Amino acid sequence: MKALLIFLTICSVHSLTAQDESERLKNFNVKKTLAIEGYDPVSYFDGKAQEGDSNISSKYKGITYYFASKANKLKFDKNPSAFEPQYGGWCAYAVGETAEKVKIDPETYKIIDGKLFLFYNFWGTNTLELWNEKENELHKKADENWKKIGQ
Repeated sequence: MKALLIFLTICSVHSLTAQDESERLKNFNVKKTLAIEGYDPVSYFDGKAQEGDSNISSKYKGITYYFASKANKLKFDKNPSAFEPQYGGWCAYAVGETAEKVKIDPETYKIIDGKLFLFYNFWGTNTLELWNEKENELHKKADENWKKIGQ
């Protein structure tokens, strides 16, 4: 009886974890499960967006990240949530301005209060520039909108 109870507990925990990961995947800007188009999330905090290596990767709550170095992977593995992009890796400006999930240019970013924000930058529109014009207002709106569209 005790073994059955342990088995059922493990099954229910696994089911909840899989469900949580599935929900995260729906809200994250990923290709399959790969975030930030394969860029190294730790590299942004070192001041330069770098492409990661598929041979140096970690999976956190269903999301896969690539790293430019083993040292960056180790940093990430110690505290993954500190390096994950805000708003599921979608364009921060779009989340704030229109409550939409819009693709990003992984090389257009800003670190704000120790958090990674990514932006759309294509066809002559760099939303980081637009974000900078009214950052406080957009940041507040993006936080509110993300509660509705991303969680």
